[in-house]
Amino acid sequence: MRTILVLNAKGGSGKTTLATNIAGYFADRGEAVALADFDLQQSSLDWLKVRPEDRPEIKGIDAVNHGLRVPSGIEVLVIDAPAATHGEQLGNLVRRAQTVVVPVVPSPVDIRAAEHFLTELMHVRVVERQELKVATVANRAREGTLATTELGEYLDHLKLPNRRKLPFLAHLRSSVNYLRAAERGLSIFEFAPMATQPDRDCWAPLIKWLASVRSMPE
Repeated sequence: MRTILVLNAKGGSGKTTLATNIAGYFADRGEAVALADFDLQQSSLDWLKVRPEDRPEIKGIDAVNHGLRVPSGIEVLVIDAPAATHGEQLGNLVRRAQTVVVPVVPSPVDIRAAEHFLTELMHVRVVERQELKVATVANRAREGTLATTELGEYLDHLKLPNRRKLPFLAHLRSSVNYLRAAERGLSIFEFAPMATQPDRDCWAPLIKWLASVRSMPE
């Protein structure tokens, strides 16, 4: 089973947006997908409640109240992590994953928070031992702004404990299409391609990485 964890201890980084769109992408490709919500707000489960019946099914897991009980037959598990995930809770979540995607919003506050969080994440034993793969994305990026440029420069220079570069995969632009998708229980990959092509183009490097062996433990 493929397990992808969307993680950042800072609230408001767009974890649910990434988690729901990753789940929607794989479901639209015909994979059997489950979406586990560890966040107390349960925004991912709310997204599933409004998902149209004619779209590919995504199984919802209320991990807050019932733990991570994955239905049989699931091929791709996407985990929406809670904010303020540190210490033992961080280690427990990371050990459940093969791949971790860390979204960071371009603001000075979020960049400073990301510095502290990524330092902590890099010292989790399974990360140090390269038993899972980690990558970052800039989320809600506005092209040409100073904050987006500074975030890109910061993420582009991050290194893993073994001094290899930490993959920085994409600038996901700030787009009303994510709001429209959230309202309807859809991903941007389930709209007509022409309606979301600029957003799909931003996602292309992330999707390519997730689909490759480079995003899986060796």
